[in-house]
Amino acid sequence: MSLSRDEAQQSKAWPFEEARRVLKRLKGKDPEKGYVLFQTGYGPSGLPHLGTFGEVARTTMVRRAFEVLCDIPTKLICFSDDMDGFRKVPTNVPMQEELLQDLNLPLTKVRDPFGCHEGFAQHNNARLCEFLDGFGFEYEFASSTDYYTGGKFDEALMTALERFDKIQEIMLPTLGEERRATYSCFLPVSPKTGHVLQVPTLERNVAKGTIVYEEPDGERIEVPVTGGNVKMQWKPDWAMRWAALGVDYEMSGKDLIDSVVQSGKICRALGAPAPESLSYELFNDELGQKISKSKGNGLSMEEWLTYAAPESLSYFMYQKPKTAKRLYFDVIPKMVDEYHQQLRGYEDQDATQKLANPIFHIHGETAPKSDMVVPFSMLLNLAAVANAEGKEQLWGFIQRYAPEASAETHPDLDAAAVYAVAYYNDFVKPEKTYRAPTDQERAALADMAAALRDPALARQMIETKNAAMGKDDPVAELDYTSAEDLQSIVFAVGKNHGFDPLRDWFGAIYEVLLGATQGPRFGGFIALYGVDETANLIDEALEGALIN
Repeated sequence: MSLSRDEAQQSKAWPFEEARRVLKRLKGKDPEKGYVLFQTGYGPSGLPHLGTFGEVARTTMVRRAFEVLCDIPTKLICFSDDMDGFRKVPTNVPMQEELLQDLNLPLTKVRDPFGCHEGFAQHNNARLCEFLDGFGFEYEFASSTDYYTGGKFDEALMTALERFDKIQEIMLPTLGEERRATYSCFLPVSPKTGHVLQVPTLERNVAKGTIVYEEPDGERIEVPVTGGNVKMQWKPDWAMRWAALGVDYEMSGKDLIDSVVQSGKICRALGAPAPESLSYELFNDELGQKISKSKGNGLSMEEWLTYAAPESLSYFMYQKPKTAKRLYFDVIPKMVDEYHQQLRGYEDQDATQKLANPIFHIHGETAPKSDMVVPFSMLLNLAAVANAEGKEQLWGFIQRYAPEASAETHPDLDAAAVYAVAYYNDFVKPEKTYRAPTDQERAALADMAAALRDPALARQMIETKNAAMGKDDPVAELDYTSAEDLQSIVFAVGKNHGFDPLRDWFGAIYEVLLGATQGPRFGGFIALYGVDETANLIDEALEGALIN
């Protein structure tokens, strides 16, 4: 079904809400530069993390929505602030002592502690681009160093020099007394040390395009503001970039709300409108602390991709950008299963539903089909009971459950089996804690094993449960390959043994049999793992509990 602009205009999905703001900004006119410019920023003072990726992914979603709304060409620039001074050594990189010697140099002049690129920023920039390329993003990478030294900012820098006082008037009230006394929107790059200096501007010469400042040794130096001899302070730099490039849209974290406000004022002082923006909530690590590149807490992009396919990460990024979310390993299984659930529904949805589905914002109108006949969470539990070391162990169970499936016909499922084994061995296995059953639980588990071995007994248990609930209908023949029928057996056993609430029964199953506090819909697990195998698993758990 073709997605129309009328439907897109009405869509309540957040990327369309953002895209309509960008379209409104144009006031019915095509942009003079010939395209609408979306921008994301990256500070390469630390290794890229998922927050960096999230900004590109979400901005791409807004860009895709905009392209549904109109025919105006678009461009996305991923801008690296790699001319910033190196102020702090990240704790998660090698060569800590050596890097201390490079403090205050532009990031592109800092040594690469990994020894594979010309500089630290170049290494981090390459890591970012490699990852974004792997996702197939359409973007243009931009380096602050290249733009400053190559003259792309010269005209805007001259305007900033001319309007220096206006910029200072905006910035000074936002600063503390001590910093206000020495603040300048221009940071000269010392011709003596190469350091990016935070020093006052003592003189300005607009006609010559120069400033005068004092070196730490007391010498007065005059330098042009063009050609990479200076860079601008953070907020003026952001504003200057918006003005110079004509940026129409850039989102940023909630911690930068004030920066957006002040940079917007400076951008207008430079004679250009500030871009539309979205302030998104920040990601937190497992302890609820803000993720930081310099701390290296939270997840890296490579870590996520060790345990799940890239699409699950995009799905995570789509979810409620204005709501704070925990970004840690334990969110991965849920994201994988929810992504495939949305993917299965997408094909049969009408246009309005598709535009509200995260799948459209991840893939566009043409989305792949899910071949995950077994949920990722189920694969994890299968890996746990099989103590799996390789995907082959999982495929033995999968093909009995779904004979039509193979690694060749179901590549996503095959990849998920690899991810599940890795995730199980790294996170589930070290944390597995089995407990002995209570007397009530032992009796119930023994009855469940007996019911799995005897269909007649299972029907009797279900009829007993039904009678207690006021239902006297006879139970039809049970299909022991059906997850639903097997779930009925599990449910009946729990009811007949007086578990109230019934979730206590399922909790006991997970804790006694799987060594986990939560788990899959157990009927589906039995169908996948095998009826006899599950009965034997129960026997082994009960015998082990007696021995211990």
